[in-house]
Amino acid sequence: MRVLHLGKFFPPHPGGIERTSAELADALAAHGVTSALLAHAEPRTWRSRALRVGDTEVVLAACLGQCLYAPLSPTFPWLLRREIRRFRPDLLHLHLPNTSALWALALPCARRVPWIVHWHADIPRDSARRALRAAYRLYRPAEQALLARARAVIATSAPYLESSAALAPWRAKTRVIPLGIPPAPPPRASAAPLAWPAPGLRLLAVGRASYFKGFDVLLRALAGVADASLLLIGDGEALPALRALARSLGVAARVRFAGRCDLDAAGQATLAAAYAQAEVFCLPSTERAESFGLVLLEAMRAGVPTIASAIPGSGVGFVVRDGETGVLVPPGDAAALAAAIRRLGADADLRRRLGEAGQRRWRAEFTLETSALRVLALYRDVLASDRLAAA
Repeated sequence: MRVLHLGKFFPPHPGGIERTSAELADALAAHGVTSALLAHAEPRTWRSRALRVGDTEVVLAACLGQCLYAPLSPTFPWLLRREIRRFRPDLLHLHLPNTSALWALALPCARRVPWIVHWHADIPRDSARRALRAAYRLYRPAEQALLARARAVIATSAPYLESSAALAPWRAKTRVIPLGIPPAPPPRASAAPLAWPAPGLRLLAVGRASYFKGFDVLLRALAGVADASLLLIGDGEALPALRALARSLGVAARVRFAGRCDLDAAGQATLAAAYAQAEVFCLPSTERAESFGLVLLEAMRAGVPTIASAIPGSGVGFVVRDGETGVLVPPGDAAALAAAIRRLGADADLRRRLGEAGQRRWRAEFTLETSALRVLALYRDVLASDRLAAA
């Protein structure tokens, strides 16, 4: 079986689509699937390039930049046509949201190949960003056309599927397959240690500093917890405002902004070391743009108890079982988040029990191997249906 993945970017570029598409392609190789992956090079990269990563052939299209998170890549459709003719895939696996994947609709060679849409997140119609809401009105007809032609759709959780207006017409052909991550990388002596800036309960947060991540809520909660410090790993457009907020709240000395941690081996080892030292992990996101939360799986894998936002219609509440593997709080509620931090800070036994339960849940439901086998079963079902239809 030959599968061509259409991704957004590629590791070490951070992001859930990037990580899932790369790791899934690699994991499926052990089950007889030959994979190739077409994605975008880092923004402001003027030349396309090809490389081999493990068992996966990777082509990265030149990328002039981004507009509202959409990569600008004039060569992407030409490369997609070339890769289909060269690689001759049995299936296309489209990872969305990704505007470049829409080229599959326009290319006859792509329309002749069955495709699966891996739905990582909606483009939020109720986003706080007016430009994103306006752009989605233009994007939606093509998005729906892409879903209409898909043989199957993958949603990452049942709650997200049930709340997605975009997926509502296509629920009958949608299969829920939760994301998964591999075992933690082995310790590396060269991994740079990321120390917490002050004594007290060690809080960890990981993610891009975007408008929906709620790191401002976490800083306000930290101001209400005297004996805790925060290590925040990630960069993004909101970082300058977060630094200013930390100063204005008087918590700057208890916050370390550690910057971006890439998805390469060194970055993953550094992240694993941070999780190993953390006492509580926080994901304070405020919108459904936080559709699943791969970082929650990283914390669970490490046995770290989590505090996350109970975002209506998101998969976060599916990943974190309130009171069993972590604590859920209302999104945007700094007082509730501070109370949860104080509760876990005062009870080491509770932290241990939540962390151990989360680790068991990761092993049972959220390993990369489990996710890959479910995706492989869907591939086989789609191809078998196509063969029957052609007979």
